[in-house]
Amino acid sequence: MQPVRHSPAYWFLSDAWVLIVRSWKHIFKNIDQMLSLVLQPLMFMLLFRYIFGGAIDTGPVSYVNYLMAGIIVQTAAFGATTTSMNVALDLKRGIVDRFRSLPMSNATLLIGHVTADLARNMISTAVMILVGLLVGFRPNATAYEWLVAAGLLLTFTFAISWLSAILGLLARTVEAVMWISFMLIFPLTFASSAFVPTSGMPFVLRVFAENQPVTHTIEALRALTVGTPMGNHGWIALVWWIIVTLVSIPVCGWMFRRYSS
Repeated sequence: MQPVRHSPAYWFLSDAWVLIVRSWKHIFKNIDQMLSLVLQPLMFMLLFRYIFGGAIDTGPVSYVNYLMAGIIVQTAAFGATTTSMNVALDLKRGIVDRFRSLPMSNATLLIGHVTADLARNMISTAVMILVGLLVGFRPNATAYEWLVAAGLLLTFTFAISWLSAILGLLARTVEAVMWISFMLIFPLTFASSAFVPTSGMPFVLRVFAENQPVTHTIEALRALTVGTPMGNHGWIALVWWIIVTLVSIPVCGWMFRRYSS
């Protein structure tokens, strides 16, 4: 009986699936990562909801409703940097060299990390929304608006994950990855409309905050979930993150091939 022959696409998808499952197992068997799924969203929500919320004027929108979009995007952004740490760990432990000896595509390792971390971030977002509902978040989105919001958030997280994979390949150590990721994500999330309206910021900071992609993403999610004006924020954010993804994937692949050669 002749052995079954499969196409290269079949083996590529099969290898990718094996490495996605591998990354999922690492996430769900790691107690630290599992706790971060719950504790980090809870801490940020309670901090801004009850400590800073009473001092911030968000007009006709309650602060908790204003806050949710920013907290969701911030959680997804910091969660997506897990990709860079996992890539750096694989490089440090030499697992990449072992995979190179196997008849598999090197790209599937990165796909496994990105896809698994995308699922992890969606779980973290769901936890965040549940916590928000418990502390007063009252969305008025339709089912269609929730689907659009989820699609935009997935696009955002996917782009940040691939960008984070580049950081993991660039830094190669967990320590370097942590501070580089922090230096990238911190200003983009805090110098935005995530926690306070941009109207009260100094001129230069306000210009930056109102025109950077994270603010457009936040404003689009806020409009979809609580009914604030969206304007062109949704389209601008979508274009930004598609461009980031289209640039990051080939750069990441080139860097990984260069490391593996």
